[in-house]
Amino acid sequence: MSKKRTYKTKTEQRHLDRVVALGCIVCRNEGLGESPAVIHHIRTGQGAGQRSSHFETIPLCPAHHQFHGVGVSYHDCPKTWEMKYGTETDLLGQVLYELGGAK
Repeated sequence: MSKKRTYKTKTEQRHLDRVVALGCIVCRNEGLGESPAVIHHIRTGQGAGQRSSHFETIPLCPAHHQFHGVGVSYHDCPKTWEMKYGTETDLLGQVLYELGGAK
């Protein structure tokens, strides 16, 4: 069994910095303007306890990310959240497009 590395490479950190700098993708799409964001590793295609790579991330404000009410934050009810705001995969595509397709 291989040991999972716990550090980020310079390339990964540079990508994460660019993602966060976009601001919350949901707030932007909802016309709420810019809001500070945190990194959300998409869960689509991941098993329990697994996390996607640092390149499969979207920027979400704390309210749209964790524990601020069903239908508001992803971690309260992912299915309701995705019906309201779009799938993680679609939002990831938008983020990558806005970053110029570069990692």
